[in-house]
Amino acid sequence: MLYNSANASLSLDCDVVVIGGGHAGCEACSAAARAGAKAVLVTQKLDTIGEMSCNPSFGGIGKGILVREVDAMDGLCGRMADLGGVQFRILNRSKGPAVHGPRAQVDRVIYKRNMLETLESYPGLTLKSGSVADILLERPTDIDSLALKRLASQDSSSAQASSTVTGVRLESGEIIRARKVVITTGTFLGGEIHIGLKAFPAGRKGEAASIGLSKSLKDAGFRLGRMKTGTPPRLDGRTIDYSCMPKQLGDIPPTPFSFIHDSVPHADNQVLCYQTRTTSGAHDIIRANFDKSIHIRETVRGPRYCPSIESKIKRFSEKESHVIWIEPEGLPEHTDTVYPNGISNTMPEDVQIQFLRQIPGLENVTMTQPGYGVEYDHIDPRELKRNLETKRVNGLYMAGQINGTTGYEEAAAQGILAGANAGLSAVHRPSSDGSDAKPPQLELDRSDGYLGVLIDDLITRGVEEPYRVFTARSEYRLTSRADNADLRLTRRAAALGLVRDPSRLARLDSVEADVATAQALLERVVLSPNNWQAKFGSGVQVCHDGQLRSAFDMVRMGFLRDNVWAGARDPENAEPSQQTQQPRQGRPAARSVSDFVPEWSDVPLGIRRRVITETMYLGYIQRQQREVTSFKRDESLQLPTDIDYSQIRVLSREEVDKLSSVRPDTFGAAKRLDGITPGGILALLKYVRRNGHKHNVAS
Repeated sequence: MLYNSANASLSLDCDVVVIGGGHAGCEACSAAARAGAKAVLVTQKLDTIGEMSCNPSFGGIGKGILVREVDAMDGLCGRMADLGGVQFRILNRSKGPAVHGPRAQVDRVIYKRNMLETLESYPGLTLKSGSVADILLERPTDIDSLALKRLASQDSSSAQASSTVTGVRLESGEIIRARKVVITTGTFLGGEIHIGLKAFPAGRKGEAASIGLSKSLKDAGFRLGRMKTGTPPRLDGRTIDYSCMPKQLGDIPPTPFSFIHDSVPHADNQVLCYQTRTTSGAHDIIRANFDKSIHIRETVRGPRYCPSIESKIKRFSEKESHVIWIEPEGLPEHTDTVYPNGISNTMPEDVQIQFLRQIPGLENVTMTQPGYGVEYDHIDPRELKRNLETKRVNGLYMAGQINGTTGYEEAAAQGILAGANAGLSAVHRPSSDGSDAKPPQLELDRSDGYLGVLIDDLITRGVEEPYRVFTARSEYRLTSRADNADLRLTRRAAALGLVRDPSRLARLDSVEADVATAQALLERVVLSPNNWQAKFGSGVQVCHDGQLRSAFDMVRMGFLRDNVWAGARDPENAEPSQQTQQPRQGRPAARSVSDFVPEWSDVPLGIRRRVITETMYLGYIQRQQREVTSFKRDESLQLPTDIDYSQIRVLSREEVDKLSSVRPDTFGAAKRLDGITPGGILALLKYVRRNGHKHNVAS
């Protein structure tokens, strides 16, 4: 039964309580504290704060941009990954900068130690060991039981708040009162681990699930679904034969995640990763034992883009092998454990060791921990507002896997946004004249970055499978790159008081000044077509239209280049391991910028990367900026939550049902709903403009 504190005296112990010490919780509690709130992080065990439950890495395609965006707003995970990173790579380097994916292999011990030490000394934050059993709510005294049942049974996305959060009750009976509560329970909410046919309650191997909290949310009217994920077995690296496996090298020099770092501690001693593959023999063993795993049932959806090896074998039966990345879990002085990325599974332990020993290099391997699956509860994210506060309960926020997402990066990104908004709301005190009745909030839309895309997808479309970010989800990839997250978000966060590190803004000022100086170097060299032709020689044909052009123009047109994205080099033979920038087919054979602008070689690599990227894609970026302007116009048209869509006669039954179910908060969000026709959108626009005075909707 949900604990009801309507008649209890309100004696605040803190402003914000954050439940759960995973990646979402770490970002949420620190963001709330930066917002000026007195925050408390409650987690089962303090020594598991910042635990990397699955893969020992951060970033990747799409995900790496999220980490950069979190860092740009003074978040923690990017800095912690830099300090603990043992191999750094830019994925998708052979493609354009818009889809580059920073990634780091991370030492589990260093990451967790640094995160705990940072939070222990974080101003305004208290860490507390405990398990939350109930959410404390205050309901209006004049509401009757029938009204409560009606409100609790509301459709997820059209839910109206029937109560306000006032704190939490721990399983020990202790009560912590707070203005706001952020739930970031990860896989612990109703968690159940599967190994073969065995199933037992747990959120992570060796740690108890949160059962009471799951029931508490159900009692409040939240509709919970089930999702699943998995992790591969852990291996003893001393029992692996690496001689038959291709090496995977880190980038030299490594590119840090954090905008305040110029380098990383382990740049000169990056570990090696390796590649191997499954075999038909391994597949046969797994296929013969499908009946010995309860986890591979299709009634609960798992991650499509990070499937288990069982799912790969079932879905891609024609493939004889699948790639496995052999990734050390840290520096040799900390661990011998290896993470075999690509073979998460829930087979019985004896079956796991059998198929592992069919894989090249693992013939004599020792398994230190079996792979396992986890099923867990999640809410329908359409229950959430854009600031990640729930529609059903005032002051209650959700972040991470509880919202149906998967991955450290998605969790951390939601955590910083939910924690910041909870903190900003908790400390807000309206002025006497009521001119600032609403608290300032950190709300991002799709054009602001991948965090905006993530939130918009969750609250408008919901989830049918664990959601992960990748670059194809964004319409504005050229303007939402990994290299410009600071320019997009740092000042915006600072205006809300969310940037505590003063060096971050100073560094951003310096970067902008350096970019302007570097661009001026390119614009200073101006030549006629004949002079450019003379310098290029007969191998390059320039446009002889009599127009003077600068080096900046020649970079934009592809005549000049700079291999700023050249890849890592093997320290043994100095051979490039990644594609360097080459002219596209039909383009002129480009010459180096430094041949024409001698001072260019003195410009720092990071600044050159920014300038070259912006210059090469200038025309496309300008076009995308116009699209963003149009998008912002649609997003500025707010839709009231009480529209009766059945009164818009032009809408079809399907469109009425969809709009009534989701209840989009902006005209732009309505346009993005599946099944809404252009005619329906036009009818909606006419309706809200015609009734704008009634609904207080601006046209």
